[in-house]
Parts: sequence; C-alpha cells; structure tokens
Amino acid sequence: MSAIDTWVAEFKARSAQLPGAGLPWLAARRQRAIERFADEGWPTRRHPRWQHSSLAFMEQQEFAAASGAGDAAAALAALRGGEAGHWMVFIGGCFNAGLSDIGALPAGVLIQSLAEAMVQRPDQLEAAFGEADDGDSPAALNTALAADGAFIHLGRGIALEAPIHLVFIAGAEERSRHLRNLVIAEAAAEASIVEHHVGSGTAASLTTAVTRIQAGADARIAHLKLQQENEQTIHLASIDSVQARGAHFASHSLSFGARLARNDIRTRFEGEACEALLNGLYHVDGRRHVDHHTCIDHARPNGSSREFYRGLLDGNARGVFTGRVVVARDAQRSDAMQRCDNLLLSRQAEADARPELEIYADDVKCSHGATVGEIDEDSLFYLRSRGLDEIHARRLLTYAFAADALERITLLPLRKRARAALLARLPGGELLEELL
Repeated sequence: MSAIDTWVAEFKARSAQLPGAGLPWLAARRQRAIERFADEGWPTRRHPRWQHSSLAFMEQQEFAAASGAGDAAAALAALRGGEAGHWMVFIGGCFNAGLSDIGALPAGVLIQSLAEAMVQRPDQLEAAFGEADDGDSPAALNTALAADGAFIHLGRGIALEAPIHLVFIAGAEERSRHLRNLVIAEAAAEASIVEHHVGSGTAASLTTAVTRIQAGADARIAHLKLQQENEQTIHLASIDSVQARGAHFASHSLSFGARLARNDIRTRFEGEACEALLNGLYHVDGRRHVDHHTCIDHARPNGSSREFYRGLLDGNARGVFTGRVVVARDAQRSDAMQRCDNLLLSRQAEADARPELEIYADDVKCSHGATVGEIDEDSLFYLRSRGLDEIHARRLLTYAFAADALERITLLPLRKRARAALLARLPGGELLEELL
C-alpha cells in the first residue's frame, strides 16, 4: 500500500465519525477532496509552486503515534503566562473545554469549536468552509479530514479588545492532526487572533492547518501565527483572506519549529481601498526547512499592500520565500511593496528568495527586493570596540536583524510573546535578555 493509499484508507475509516458527517454538503466536499488528493498526491518539484519544497519524501515517510503528550495543563500555563484574552485550547486536534477559557464576550461575538458549529449553524458554515479545489493537495487532505478548529464570528462594528488565542497542542497516540479555523468579521469589526502550534517529544507527525478569514467592509483583522512544533513534525498550512472595501488585514507568521514547515498565505482585495500587511520571521537550524509562499491579489483599485519577511538560517537549514503580487487590469492606483531579507549564520545554510510582480494596470506604484548575506563585519567591529566580546556581539546583531519584523506587531502583548519565542530559539537567548 502506498502512502497515498494509507491516507485514503484513513479517510474511509474515519469519515462516518467525523463531526458534520451527517451534513450532505460537507460529506460531498470531503469525498471530492480525498479523491482530488488521491489523484494529485503529494506535490513534487514538478509542481511550479513546490520547486523548492518538494513533498516527494512523504511517500516513504512514516508517522508514529506519540508515546505521550506530557502535561498539557502545565504546557498551557507556561505558554499563557497569565496573559488575558479569550483562550481556546485543542489537544490532538480536538477542542478541550476544561483547559479553555473563552471568558465573557460582548453581544454579537461568537467563539466556539468548529465541531460544535457544525451542529448549531451548518448553514453559516457552508459558505465559509471552503471547497475541495481550494489550494494544493495538502489543503485537499485537510478538507477531507479536518475534524475541529475554531469558528469565530464578529458582528458589525464590534471591536474585541482582548486577543483571541487558539492553542493547538500535540496529543498522545496521534500521528496526524487536521485543523480548520473559520473567521467571519462583519463590517467595521476589529479583532486580533493568535494561532499557537506547540508540541514536544521526538515522534514524527503531520499537521495540516487551514485558516480562512472573511473581512467585511472596513474591518480590521490581525492574525499572528506562532509555530513551535517539535523538530520531527511536518507542518503544512494555509491562511486565506478575502477583504471587502476598506478592510485591513495584517498577517504575522513566525516559524520557529518543525522539520519542514510550509505556509501558504493569500489575500484578495474584493473591494476598493483595501490594505494588507504580510510580515514574517523564521529561524531554522540543523537540517530544518521552512517555506513561505504568499500571494496578494490586488483585484480592485486604490489598494495598498506591504510585505516583509526575514529569515535566520543556521547549520544546514534552508529558508524559502516566494512572494507574488498580482495587480488586475482594473486595479488602478495600487501601491505594493514586498521584501525578503535573510541572514546566514553558517556557511552551509541556504536561502531562496523569489519576489514576483504580475502587473496588468498602468497607474501603479510597485516594488520588490531581496537580500541574502552574513553578519556585517563593520557592525561587529563597532560593537567589539564598545566592549562586547565576539559571541555577545554576534548574538546582539542577530537579534537586531530579527527585531525589525517583531516591531511590526503593533499589539504589545503579542510582540512580547513573539520576542520571547525568538529568544528561546537563539543560542544564548537568556544572555541577550540582559543586553536588551
């Protein structure tokens, strides 16, 4: 039996027990999705979007159930650190009400598990869930097997002050988890959503995660994803946003874990005067691999987008960035900028950066750029002349390179959380705390 057949067999064994199995529209989409996955298989280098991150090895990859997930409550307490907010916790891909703390919500705001929403509001989910043809084949596998996640609905004009935290903790006795989050923000709604993916242990497992966001007119949605899974995990994720007139969408993707992490991030301007910020930071070492593949679709006039990704690469690691900006023929007065910068911390590390502009309008302001380099020797000399030894000077310059991405996270508690996650990854991070 091939690896593809194994996933198809898992679907056949589980499909009748998946949440929402009794919904005809959902059962049909899941069936079409698994058929598509079986037909396409895992993407290889022949696929134009996967030239640098082939999943051909997945045909031989075996995923073993973890022997134990550890103390989830302790892991959550350490992660949360007493921070306020609306917390949803998922263990092994399933909502855990006992560890969650959603708290009081204003009228017009709904936060619940996707499995519960399938029972209570299936008609609302049908339009938001997504189709079997969305994304590449890993997204199709997610459509077929996704059992839970978060469903968030923000009523018109409601600004949610505290962040919504979605915490996904790897569970025991599982080899894969398939998560789907749906966010519907009506006109002028505002919220910050933090998506945590954490895991310990050494077992190889698979995570597929899809987050779909509908931002109504003048809505403001900030999404921060912090990926810290163990270094044997394969993490395949996509974030899809659709923006109505005047909507603002900010995506912050921080990838600090997993053996291979792929993040497809897309947003489409379906109304005039939309704004988007795509901001990313990744740190990879050993033989780890991280790939950000983005697309900003300026489909309507007067839109503005900014895209910044920064990578820290050590050991034999590889970082990949492919950013595509499409400006439609009628999207006049579009303003787009994208940039990717990578800092190589070893001679064996590799960075691939491919910013792309596809412009069909003539009244636009668009630019792109990419850099790959090492620590600047002049800056290193300057710090050493001020009394720092070489090790501390290099660590400080490494952090300073990454801090540019952190500063774009406007909400202070989230910025502090991202900063702590980065310092935990960097060698001598505890010493950096003393210097900063």
